[in-house]
Amino acid sequence: MSQHKQVKRVTTNTLLKMKAAGEKIAMLTAYDYSFARLIDEAGIDVILVGDSASNVMAGHETTLPITLDQMIYHAQSVIRGINHCLVIVDLPFGTYQSNSDNALASAIRIMKETGAHAVKLEGGAEVAESIKRIVSAGIPVMGHLGLTPQSIYKFGTYNVRAKEIAEADKLKEDALILQEAGCFGLVLEKIPAILAEAVTASLQIPTIGIGAGAGCDGQVLVMHDMLGINREFKPRFLRQYLQLHEQISEAVGNYVKDVKNKNFPLKEESY
Repeated sequence: MSQHKQVKRVTTNTLLKMKAAGEKIAMLTAYDYSFARLIDEAGIDVILVGDSASNVMAGHETTLPITLDQMIYHAQSVIRGINHCLVIVDLPFGTYQSNSDNALASAIRIMKETGAHAVKLEGGAEVAESIKRIVSAGIPVMGHLGLTPQSIYKFGTYNVRAKEIAEADKLKEDALILQEAGCFGLVLEKIPAILAEAVTASLQIPTIGIGAGAGCDGQVLVMHDMLGINREFKPRFLRQYLQLHEQISEAVGNYVKDVKNKNFPLKEESY
């Protein structure tokens, strides 16, 4: 059992202490009460209410369509299910990019209406001003560098980022800028492991990797991917801990068969 299990709640300060102690941080996404409760009880450190809800909950191709109201709904549901972990909520596309006033207003709505503990936003130096404004209002911010899915149409691909020297140097610089702006941690997505390790070593704040190797201070996966609910998405970095797609399909198939064959409900299942 990890050392921080004695504390009632994981906080941003807990994560800083975990980095200092060399204890890895486990983070997963969740979007509803039932799964949040399960994941929290299983001992997760951090739940990210990700804008990946746009993909796995709403069926959109990208994360761009999800709205602030929808993110607030998902975050409210998650918060009702947790007792121990830290809950971070993604600021969705369009709610912070235009100016720092917009960013602060969006972050305040999330904190007031959901009871979540922090927000996350994508980007480097270009969002530093917004981060400073949000942090100065007392709201913890997690950064996100590397592959930033809200910029997918700019990249045009979900390939690994920062393989070229110029982009790698910018990412290292951006990481320090985000730390200086007040971020309590950073997600590093789909970048070379050697770069992620160098960035992690350069920072006082923890890094959470997804497709960024073992050198980060923690790891995050999308719950639906990790549980094998999705069959289409199988990048190299994904380890499937269950194959729920097959198990759920089989269970539903058996239920349908039992109803059709008049094998459900039985006498002992009736009043």
